[in-house]
Amino acid sequence: MRVDAHAPPVDYRPAPRGRHREGDGKVTSENTTITAGGLARPSSVMKKGRVPCVLVVMGVSGCGKSTFARMLSERLECPLVEGDDLHPAANIAKMASGTPLTDADRQPWLEQIGRQVAQWVDARQKGVVTCSSLKHAYRTAISARHELVCFVYLKGSREGIGARLRERTGHFMPASMLDSQFATLEEPRDDEVVLELDASATCEELLDAACAALRALEKEAGAGEGTVVVDCVPAGRAPD
Repeated sequence: MRVDAHAPPVDYRPAPRGRHREGDGKVTSENTTITAGGLARPSSVMKKGRVPCVLVVMGVSGCGKSTFARMLSERLECPLVEGDDLHPAANIAKMASGTPLTDADRQPWLEQIGRQVAQWVDARQKGVVTCSSLKHAYRTAISARHELVCFVYLKGSREGIGARLRERTGHFMPASMLDSQFATLEEPRDDEVVLELDASATCEELLDAACAALRALEKEAGAGEGTVVVDCVPAGRAPD
């Protein structure tokens, strides 16, 4: 687990609580709660299934997956796997040279991520993994359409993410690859288990929005038999 044992507990809870009017930062209706200024938008199928235990942080290169996933895993006190670390050396060399990967290149990488996801699901264990997951077929391969797997999509504009990429150092993927990433990207469909986040916000804002959405989903789903509760409450603190 990547949790700093010396760090003070983080109070992520959105405030204030209770019912809100539409337009004041939280919407409560037939749509699963959208919180923190509209930064989080769950797909419609999320409210119909179980609370997910595995979160796959997805999006194009430069959207902030690694930073956000690290903070999310610390907040949820669960393991984190960095998907980029699972790429074969040949894939890394290809991307570093500015050559886009093919589906054949990605297949063993997606299979390895899928095995990690399946391991967590089988154990009903919380976990966070990063993976660009650009195509619907990739997301299906990773999740096997299991309702306990949720894709957390950091959605941003080409201009905003491009500016971030130009400032990034130490990553194997050059900024010039962004166009191919957006060309490959298939926006998640509403029949996929997806929590869409506005990548232009700060990681702290997105963290609060994501945890608030998961807690709202937990309350809607209840804690009945077969429900996997994603407990966003720090150890030692009772939930509301």
